[in-house]
Amino acid sequence: MNLYLAIKTLHIMSSVLLVGTGFGTAFYLFFANRTRCVPAIATVSRLVVRADLWFTTPAIVFQPLSGLWLAHAAGWSWNAPWIVAAIALYLLAGACWLPVVWLQLAMARIAATANASGAVALPPQYWRYAMHWEWLGYPAFVAMAVIYYLMVFKPVL
Repeated sequence: MNLYLAIKTLHIMSSVLLVGTGFGTAFYLFFANRTRCVPAIATVSRLVVRADLWFTTPAIVFQPLSGLWLAHAAGWSWNAPWIVAAIALYLLAGACWLPVVWLQLAMARIAATANASGAVALPPQYWRYAMHWEWLGYPAFVAMAVIYYLMVFKPVL
């Protein structure tokens, strides 16, 4: 078995898992929030936190490790402009993701408490957190889309 191709396959699969889980969970929480249905939001927000723990977090760790290994094994300098740009964008996405994790945990806790008490509406704090959560997602997803472009085309910048 070719180690390079095995790592490359895992790298691609983990990038799909990272972006796919992020986009999928964001999609469901975004639209659950639009229902304003406390039980639905409580359930979806709890599962979003779980998906980030089980899928997104391991992929976040594996991506740079495998990517840098692949670049080295392929003979690319880590100073290649497309690699530097990809790393900068990954750090930008991470800078957005870290507060999102905190927001998701807080949102899930608020929704669970509201649901357990039988509330028919979530408090304003939940909606403030949801607004910040949503707006942090946009630059993170754009950054990840550009990283895909850089990984595939490896442009001379």
